[in-house]
Amino acid sequence: MKYLILSICIAFSFSALGQSFDNYEEVLNLGSKRESFKMVAIPGGQFDMGSPESEGNRKTDEGPVHRVRIDSLWMGQFEMTWELFEFYQNKDLNQEETELTEAVQLKVDAISRPSPPFEDPSLGMGKEGFPVVNISPYAALTFCKWLSTVTGHLYRLPTEAEWEYACRAGSKTAFHFGEDISQLDDYAVYFDNSNGQYAKVGTKKANPWGLYDMHGNVAEWTLDLYEDQFYSKYADKVADNPWNTPYVLHPRVYRGGSWDDDPEDLRSAARMKSGLNLQRGDPQVPKSFWWYTNSEFIGFRVVRSYKELTQSEIRKFWAKVLDE
Repeated sequence: MKYLILSICIAFSFSALGQSFDNYEEVLNLGSKRESFKMVAIPGGQFDMGSPESEGNRKTDEGPVHRVRIDSLWMGQFEMTWELFEFYQNKDLNQEETELTEAVQLKVDAISRPSPPFEDPSLGMGKEGFPVVNISPYAALTFCKWLSTVTGHLYRLPTEAEWEYACRAGSKTAFHFGEDISQLDDYAVYFDNSNGQYAKVGTKKANPWGLYDMHGNVAEWTLDLYEDQFYSKYADKVADNPWNTPYVLHPRVYRGGSWDDDPEDLRSAARMKSGLNLQRGDPQVPKSFWWYTNSEFIGFRVVRSYKELTQSEIRKFWAKVLDE
């Protein structure tokens, strides 16, 4: 049994910087299976990152507010769901081989796969149409590397700045829809309306750029190391696509708040950091590098840069983020 990876671009007309720049759907035909995910065109620009001191429930690590420039990119319309992630995870069990060139096949085979989880990582909350949770940023990135290899496009996690830019969608308020907390139920799955678990992706309204669940449902991993004073480096200048490259496992930044969070943690500027507490329930020694047993509220979504990278640039990127 074989599967063939196909990419189909379904255009939703959009223009950025005078160039054709469309939303599209990446379709992967996997033998008897067909999986896909939609990518939204996000035009590049500048925005004010962080929150002003006047914003309610603001934390000090959200400042100072500073100007940031972001290149155009595509971002996943939804958080990544279990269907495609589990195909990647269980490739050896599928007994299916790709109809790719031999050189690409060797690259795919060389990509690491998660070890079996200690327990059902969804904790029984659902998988079909539900977001991936309980994985480490390393697991999310290796999935992205696999996805990049089989599609030919560099998919990755967003930087913290890219994430906030996309979440705000041109807004300067606490939430992309404004300041009125009474509207939060329309846009987010969070503690007050979640019934104690995550929801299928896209059950609430999208932000102005067509992205769903940027506030709530599950928080989302970014590419960045967490530093509480990181913004201070850009207090007097425009930050050009900033990325605080990690050099340790923790703390990493995750954003957006989740089904288990209160409204203040769902704000566009709210920053959260990982720590060993996310693995406290893992009885293994050493603890899993793939699965975070206590992060049932963190998932991820993918981005793809509008600028095409050379193969050399792509290799350098993966070597940098996966320490290869």
